[in-house]
Amino acid sequence: MSISIVIADDHAMMREGIKKLLEYDGTIKVIAEAADGNECLKILDNIHPDILLLDINMPIKNGIEVLKEIRQKDKELKVLILTVHNEVEYLVKAVDIGVNGYILKDSESSELKKAIFAIISGENFIQPDLIPLLNARLIKRDHDLEKIEALTKREREVLIQVAKGMFNKEIADSLLISERTVKNHMSSIFRKIDVSDRTQAAVFAIRNNLIKLY
Repeated sequence: MSISIVIADDHAMMREGIKKLLEYDGTIKVIAEAADGNECLKILDNIHPDILLLDINMPIKNGIEVLKEIRQKDKELKVLILTVHNEVEYLVKAVDIGVNGYILKDSESSELKKAIFAIISGENFIQPDLIPLLNARLIKRDHDLEKIEALTKREREVLIQVAKGMFNKEIADSLLISERTVKNHMSSIFRKIDVSDRTQAAVFAIRNNLIKLY
């Protein structure tokens, strides 16, 4: 029995190349293709592949958004992200949502097939050279969580306003406190999260999902 695959990638030539590569020896069958996130989700409403091979960069809905919707509806579908993104934040987000595998497009074909067979057998597969980055980021996130927990409720509110690009006076007006109080909170925030300026504080807030950018 062959492994059934759906490929979601916005580049037709990429889909064609992956299909030929996967179907070469007859153990894998590509049963559908999607060029954007919405098309992918519609296909999955009607067919049930063994694995969804999912790109991140797609129009209408990107791969992370598609993965999130899939996991809200289907906990069992096996999803392997195949992407150009080696930035660890994409990987961490995908792992948090519940991806089964993550591999880069510059990998060897043998590595892609290895990932597919591993996932089919019930294992998760992260491209080996990405694992140290993932582990380091997860450790850092644990440290960040400790820093966040050290903040008071008001300090979190101020930090969120900073991440939104607001100045001290605007924060003071929004929270109905004085600018001096805002400055005091800022000093405390900088010390607790170990940053030295507003930009670093904003990055900290965004990185830890205290504020989401759309």
